[in-house]
Amino acid sequence: MPLIVEDLSVAVDSKRILDDISLRVDRGELLVIMGPNGSGKTSLALTIMGHPSYRVLKGRIIIDGEDVTDKPPDYRALKGLFLLFQNPVEIPGVNLKSLLRAALNKRMGKTDLTEPVPGLEEKLVAEAKMLGLSEEHLERDINVGFSGGEKKRSELLQAKILRPRYVIMDEPDSGLDVDGVRMVADIIRELISTGNAVVLITHYPRVLEYVEPSRVVVIHKGRIVATGGRELVDKINVEGYKWLGEAENGGSG
Repeated sequence: MPLIVEDLSVAVDSKRILDDISLRVDRGELLVIMGPNGSGKTSLALTIMGHPSYRVLKGRIIIDGEDVTDKPPDYRALKGLFLLFQNPVEIPGVNLKSLLRAALNKRMGKTDLTEPVPGLEEKLVAEAKMLGLSEEHLERDINVGFSGGEKKRSELLQAKILRPRYVIMDEPDSGLDVDGVRMVADIIRELISTGNAVVLITHYPRVLEYVEPSRVVVIHKGRIVATGGRELVDKINVEGYKWLGEAENGGSG
């Protein structure tokens, strides 16, 4: 079943930031959302995840047939929604291993979130190593003292371990070198091949050199201004986003 955003309009304080956004992504698909900085991509991601600062004026967010528009972020997470943040925050006092153990126990309905999860320790160490993280990273406070690239790798590790049904990646390739970008593409392909849905938010087409989108949506000034496929990625790669202004002014772009 799909993740659906239906006629969504959103405000922060008194400012309207998203207008009539409609999207759908099914399991096993990669939906790419592109657009220049400040176009509303991150605002859309945070709204879908349930950030309390983003007020839904109209429209619905539906996960597997259930309207979750008024549900808190933790409820949406238990429904299988996961967001990789553009700028992951530091969480002093909680290490990555403890977080993932608690999340898995919660998903299994356990009341003791500190209960050991069979096989988790070994899997964490192995997956972390593949992502370029050490065992020490698993014991450190989440993202505290991590480099930008290490924070991104930590988020990717969480997605690999938790295996959420719907993964929203907000610029996961920013701050990564070319090997890191290829790693992001490998994880996207892995998630899709196992039936997960991925929403990839980016304004650079770098990672899309290594993975094929199912659909591409371009957002500008809080609205969807173009939908299509690989041809939109190629257009942005060649022309950037200048054609968005030409289209607003009645140009042919």
